Amino acid sequence: MGVGRRFTDVFRMKANKALDRAEDPREVLDYAYQRQLGLLQQVKRGLADVATSRKRIELQRKQLGRSAETLQSQAQQALAGGREDLAREALGRRSAVLEQDQELQTQLATLQEQEEKLTVASQQLEAKVEDFRTRKETVKATYTAAEAQTKINEAATGISGQMGDIGSAIQRAQDRTEELQARAGALDELMASGALEDPSSTAAHDDLREQLDALTAGDGVEAELAAMKAELASGQPADPPPSLEPGSAEPEAAAGAKQAEQAEDTGTRQAKGAEQAEDTGTRQAKGAEQAEDTGTRQAKGAEKAEDQPGKPEEP
Repeated sequence: MGVGRRFTDVFRMKANKALDRAEDPREVLDYAYQRQLGLLQQVKRGLADVATSRKRIELQRKQLGRSAETLQSQAQQALAGGREDLAREALGRRSAVLEQDQELQTQLATLQEQEEKLTVASQQLEAKVEDFRTRKETVKATYTAAEAQTKINEAATGISGQMGDIGSAIQRAQDRTEELQARAGALDELMASGALEDPSSTAAHDDLREQLDALTAGDGVEAELAAMKAELASGQPADPPPSLEPGSAEPEAAAGAKQAEQAEDTGTRQAKGAEQAEDTGTRQAKGAEQAEDTGTRQAKGAEKAEDQPGKPEEP
C-alpha cells in the first residue's frame, strides 16, 4: 500500500469520525423525509404528465372520429351525385383517419396502463412516506428523551463538563476556606502563647517601660546608698552621686526616653512576625545584660569611693 493511499484512508477515517460527532440523527431523519417527499412529488408529476398525454390522445381520437364521419358523409354525397371518383377519394382519406385512430387507441391503452401503474406506485409511496414520517417523529422523540436523560444523569453524577467545573470551583473554595481557618487558628495560638503580640495593645510597651524604670531606679538607689556609706566613713558630707546631680538627670531622662522610643519601635516590629519577635527578645535580653553590667560597674565604683576618704569641701 502506497503512502498516498494510506494518507487518503487516514483522512477518510478522520473525516468520518468528525462527521459522526457532528451528525444529529434528528436532522438526518428530517433530511431523509424531505427527500422522500421530493420523490413522491416527482411520481405525482409523472402521473399528471401521463394523464395529460392520455387526455390529449383522447381528444385526438375524437377529432379523428369526427373527420371519419365527415368523410363518410362526403363519400355518400359524391356517390349519390354520380361522382364515384370523389367518393373513392373520401373513402381513402377515411381509411387513413381510421388507421391513425387505431394507432392512437394503442397508445392510449399504453398510457392508461402506465397511468394505472403510476397511480398504484404513487399511493404505495405516499403510504410509505406517511409511515416513515410517523416512525421519524417517534425516533426523534425517543432520541430527545434519551439525550435529556443522559444530560440529567451526567449532571447528577458530575460527569458533564459544566458540573465538573462547578465541582472544581467548590473544591477550590473549600480548600481556600480551610487554609484561611488554619492560618487564623495558628495566629490565635501564637498570640495566646505570647510569641506574637497585638500591635494595638500597649501591654508590651508598658511592661518594657516598667522594666527600664525599675532598672534606672535601682541604679539611683545603689548610688545614693554608696554615697551615704562614704559620708559616714569620712565624717563629712560626700559629693552627691552623679545620678543625683542636677545636670545628670537630663541625660538619664533623655536616655530613658530614647530607650522607651526604641522599645516602642521594637514592639511595632514584633507585630510583623514571630521571627522578628524572637530577634527583638534577643536584643532585649542583651540590653538587660548590658544594664546589669552597668549596675555592677557602678556598684564597684561606689565601693571604691567608700574605701577612699572624701576630700574636704572648700569654704
